[in-house]
Amino acid sequence: MKWRPIAGIVLRQVYLLRGSPVRVFPMVTWVAIDVVLWGFITRYLNTVSGAGMDFVPTLLGGVLLWDFCTRIMQGVTTAFLEDVWSRNFLNLFASPLSISEYISGLVITSVVTSSVGVVVMVLLATGIFHLQFFSLGLPLIAFLMVLFVFGISLGIFATGIVLRLGPASEWLLWPLPALLSPFAAVFYPLSTLPHWMQWVSHALPPAYVFEGMRSLLAGRPFPGVLLSQGTAIALLELLLAGYFYGRVYRHAVRTGLLARYSAESAA
Repeated sequence: MKWRPIAGIVLRQVYLLRGSPVRVFPMVTWVAIDVVLWGFITRYLNTVSGAGMDFVPTLLGGVLLWDFCTRIMQGVTTAFLEDVWSRNFLNLFASPLSISEYISGLVITSVVTSSVGVVVMVLLATGIFHLQFFSLGLPLIAFLMVLFVFGISLGIFATGIVLRLGPASEWLLWPLPALLSPFAAVFYPLSTLPHWMQWVSHALPPAYVFEGMRSLLAGRPFPGVLLSQGTAIALLELLLAGYFYGRVYRHAVRTGLLARYSAESAA
């Protein structure tokens, strides 16, 4: 794997953003709306709740972490779709570009673009709603890395779906985070869910992250078991996503799907 092709993939996205600053608008707008909306909801719940519980770290913190994971996933898929929309996909793989180099470029692009949204979220949540986001220290960083790896895995898997089914299948990608959020237990303990939903949750690393974060906020000891389980599942799913994408790409080359790649190729 060479760094120059990877840098080329990243540089193309940089040129897209520089040439069309309006592309930055969605990176900031939706995360800002989420933080402001949920911030005022938590502030209202704090005023009407008689239990003296602070909803800011549990609800607003959950929104921040889940949005972080979602932005990582969308950073990968959007960079991929830019090549699809511009009919540049065939040009890329007509060059001596390997799958690992292309995926690495998408991942680095995702880190860069999602960082913009994360910074905006943290500034708004800290400045307006006084969320002490970094008060948990190193445990927070460990759990963020689990969400990062899962977001990358989900993004690679989603791009594999589009590569296999065609550009029209991109509409299957955008609802993915919303479909997974009930199983991820972002705002409530896993014990709240029915047993069949809990089985699904155990296969999702974010469920371990949010259970662990709630444990820390409740003042209990560091949930090392939850972190280890979430990390192991996230790494396994990253390997499976990479394997899936590789299989789909080889199928597309073998069957000539890449040559027929167009908006009407979804099937």
